[in-house]
Amino acid sequence: MRIGILSYPMLFQREGGLQVQVRSTIEALQRLPLQVELVDPNRDRLDSYDVIHVFSAINGNYRVVEMAHELGVPVILSALLSPGWNRQMALRARVADRLTGRLTQWTVQTSYAQTKRALQLARIVVALGPAEQTALEEGFRVDPARIRVLPNGIGEHFFRADEYLFRSRTGLNGPFVLMVGAISPYKNQLGLVRALEKLDLPVVLAGQAQRQHQDYLRQLRESPKVHWLGQLDHRDPLLASAYAAASVLALPSQGEVFPLCVLEALAAGTPVVMTDESALSLPDSAFALKQLRWSDTAALGREIRNFADHPPGRGAVRSLVQAFTWQRVALRIADCYRELGDAV
Repeated sequence: MRIGILSYPMLFQREGGLQVQVRSTIEALQRLPLQVELVDPNRDRLDSYDVIHVFSAINGNYRVVEMAHELGVPVILSALLSPGWNRQMALRARVADRLTGRLTQWTVQTSYAQTKRALQLARIVVALGPAEQTALEEGFRVDPARIRVLPNGIGEHFFRADEYLFRSRTGLNGPFVLMVGAISPYKNQLGLVRALEKLDLPVVLAGQAQRQHQDYLRQLRESPKVHWLGQLDHRDPLLASAYAAASVLALPSQGEVFPLCVLEALAAGTPVVMTDESALSLPDSAFALKQLRWSDTAALGREIRNFADHPPGRGAVRSLVQAFTWQRVALRIADCYRELGDAV
C-alpha cells in the first residue's frame, strides 16, 4: 500500500506544531514499515497512491480532497480544527456563507464552506481529542462514524531530558517560566509577562516573530524579566533541556488545537498552565495541568505561582503522557489506512 501525505503548499516555509506533527508522523509510519512519503503535487499524481492523508482542513486543502475524491482515491483528513466550533458558531457561519453567496452570485465561498466540503468528502476524519470531535460533529455535522480520535505524539528524548544543558548554556540557575511558540499577540506572551509583574520569576521565550510582529517582540524584550532564546529547532537538545529546567510551562494563547509543547513539557516532568481553548484533555491531570481563560491574567499568575511554590513530582507528571509516543500514534493511523485500503 502506497500512502501519500500532504498539506498546504507553504507548510514547510516556517516551523511550528503542524510541521513537527507531519514529519514525526511520517518517520514513525516508515518505521512500521509502510510506504509513506510526502506528495509533491507539482510532479506526483494523487491517483498513484492508494490512500491520501491530508493534514489540516483549512488553507485551501479542500481542493486536494476534492481532486483525490474525483480520482477515486480515499482520503483521511487530520482536521486540526479549533475546538471552539459549536452549533451556534456554525449557524452564524452558514448564514454568512449564504449571504456571501447571494451577494456575489455564488462566485465566492467562505472558509467555513470550504472546510465543510473537505470534511464531507474525506472517508475518515481524525480528531486530536474529544473537544475537537465535538467541534466536528456540532460545527460541521460530520458523521461520528467517520471520526477517529488519535492524539499527537511526543518524541522519546523529551522523557529523558534534564536541565543541565540549559543551565550551562544560559546561566539561568533559578526558577523560571517557559513559553514555547511563535511570538505574536495571538499567543499572548505579553499577557504572561503582565501576569508575572509581581512575581520574582523570569520568563524565557522560545520562538520566532514574523515581520508583522517585530514590534510586539521589541515590546516584550523591554521587560527585564524576559529572556528570548529565538527559534529553537524541535530536535535541538537545548529545547528539551529548557522544558526540564523550567518551573512551569505557560501557554496563555487565545486558542490551541492539541499543543505539542504542552505534551513535551509534561514528558519532561514540568507542570503547565495553559488556555482552556484547546482540544487537549488529560484525565486526572489537575495536579500538573491547569487550563484557564486566556485573558484571565490574575488566574494565570496565581496558578503559575502555585506550581512554582509547590511543584508536583516529575515522575507523576511524566506518567500523564507516557502513552503519547509517535510510534503508538502511527500504529493507529496505519489501522485507518488499512481500513480505507480494504474498502476500495
